[in-house]
Parts: sequence; structure tokens; C-alpha cells
Amino acid sequence: MVEPQAYRKQRREWQVDNRADGMAAPRADVPVDGTLTSDYYHTANLPQRFDHPDWFSGYGCQRSTPPHPFYQTTSQEYGWYPPTIHTVPTTFYPTAHKFSTVLAQGGMYRNYSLNTGLDSVPY
Repeated sequence: MVEPQAYRKQRREWQVDNRADGMAAPRADVPVDGTLTSDYYHTANLPQRFDHPDWFSGYGCQRSTPPHPFYQTTSQEYGWYPPTIHTVPTTFYPTAHKFSTVLAQGGMYRNYSLNTGLDSVPY
């Protein structure tokens, strides 16, 4: 299969931008120097992963090779870039998980009512 010229050019530019470890070069607007979300915003009860958004990995822009444009979808644009200090939540309110705790102790509800339905004929 012959690659289109624009895709070959994009692929060359991508390879030039890659770091030595095979990962894509970081975005210019994403600080990777350990900048915390709490340095820019007032935060409350924030987990470490939200206070250090540079810890997130596995996003499309961090892959070593770009996907072929033929297989690129618009839904891939949503998860292409990792969260930044400006896009992570500034407050975190975890749930108590009371319902799941009680359910784990007693087990799932089981229906012991009378079955009045007809059995299916096996033949």
C-alpha cells in the first residue's frame, strides 16, 4: 500500500518530535516540571493523581507512532491529550460506599417466590 504524501510528512514530523525513549514529545502548554494543580487553583480534598496531572500516561499523544488517518475517528480526539492542571477537578468528594458494604455482608437479594410459569418442552 502506498502511503499518501501528507501522511508520510506527518509521520516524519512525528518521528522527529519523539524523544529517545520512544514516547511522543510533550505538548508545549502542558507543564512537565512537576507543577501542581494547587499552585494555580484553590483545591479541597484533592487526591495526589489530580494534584499531579503529569503522572497520567497512556494517552494518544503519548504513543510512539500516530494512528493511520484512515482509521482515525472523531471520538479519539476526546482522549488524545492527558488532563492538565486546568482540566482536572479542583474538589473531590468520595462516596461512603455504604450500600456496597451492606450488600457484601448479606449477599444479593434472592427471589424465593412460587414459580408459576410453564416449563419449556425439551423436544
